[in-house]
Amino acid sequence: MSETVLDRFIRYTKIDTQSKEGVESYPSTEKQKDLGRLLVHELKAIGLEDAAMDKWGYVTATLDSNLPADQDASVPTIGLLGHVDTSPDVSGENVKPIVHKNYQGGDIQLPGDASQVIRVDENPALQNHIGHDIVTSDGTTLLGADDKAGIAEILTAMQYLTIHPEIKHGRIRIGFTPDEETGRGTEHFDVKAFGADFAYTADGSSVGEIENETFNASAAVFKIQGVNVHPGYAKNKLTNAIRVASDIIQELNNDPAPETTEKREGYLHPYGIEGGVDQVSVKVLIRDFDEDEMTRKAARLKAIRDTVAAKHPKAEILLEIKESYKNMKVKLDEDPRVVDYALEAILRAGMEPNLHIIRGGTDGARLCFMGLLTPNLFAGGQNFHSKLEWVPVQGMEKAVQTIVQLLQIWAEKS
Repeated sequence: MSETVLDRFIRYTKIDTQSKEGVESYPSTEKQKDLGRLLVHELKAIGLEDAAMDKWGYVTATLDSNLPADQDASVPTIGLLGHVDTSPDVSGENVKPIVHKNYQGGDIQLPGDASQVIRVDENPALQNHIGHDIVTSDGTTLLGADDKAGIAEILTAMQYLTIHPEIKHGRIRIGFTPDEETGRGTEHFDVKAFGADFAYTADGSSVGEIENETFNASAAVFKIQGVNVHPGYAKNKLTNAIRVASDIIQELNNDPAPETTEKREGYLHPYGIEGGVDQVSVKVLIRDFDEDEMTRKAARLKAIRDTVAAKHPKAEILLEIKESYKNMKVKLDEDPRVVDYALEAILRAGMEPNLHIIRGGTDGARLCFMGLLTPNLFAGGQNFHSKLEWVPVQGMEKAVQTIVQLLQIWAEKS
């Protein structure tokens, strides 16, 4: 099983599926469909004959129930979801995965770039994988464990079930989405057509974790219109949009930021700036687990706009704030089984379950509010969106076992 999940994972990482922010097309990059087409082929090869990819790049397939008809009617259809795209932040082209066999501790220096070192003091989870095989990139790209590890685990679990019909399960729906990393993964996803009663994304991190809470998330954009005049004749005329943007960033300096917060602490995160003297846009992420704090953070950005506008009366400063997703826990609490069964599956797979919050979001957060309760299962990876990304092979094995156990539990308890 470990070779199967590893072989799949290695194969998927070598396909560039990096998504792109700020484009209107869907998916944002056509190359995401390259992996989608391969997944359709592999799903059919293991017996999921209805596997298909639609025009949006969504891959879906069905593993039929193997329960007697009188039992099958009472067992919910369970969905398993992953995303094919990798982060826009770091190149996913020409990935060279490396398997560090029988890891015995210590820092891991990546051979493609000597400056890229996975340090134990920054990665305490490495201590949980002594003797395991660790997969990394060569240090020049990300690895793509987010979420190609999850996809490999789902495929491996499905193959395992097809060759072990003695393991009883209900109807299973598979879904692989594009553009999760751009926040658009469910933009064209048809929950009703997908036909699952409950679902799980295999998109989490540390082995044994189930994530049942996400940030509430909004995206803000300051749009600054300056007054551009030839600099030789600009006295009392020019308003430099770059300087206005600088003042906005300066105002944010004492607010909570990703680099100064942890656990349940929220933040304001300026993450993108572009433009020139005439026009500049500044993008800011708003994140918090508490709805009231989200309101306060939005009000803080409005106050910053007003303060900077008063300092630059000739500039026009617009602020747009758009909700991205909400904390999925309020929905998951409506039916505790969906999380409880996942925790039990981890126990049955020989691990200590850990209920965890996500300082981020998944497709599952939106799906919960679209009517499909979808917590997040661990996939084993660490340091997502980074050249220092890594995943233990044995962790991927455990994820496969957890998926198999979880599907059995739904059959047994329904």
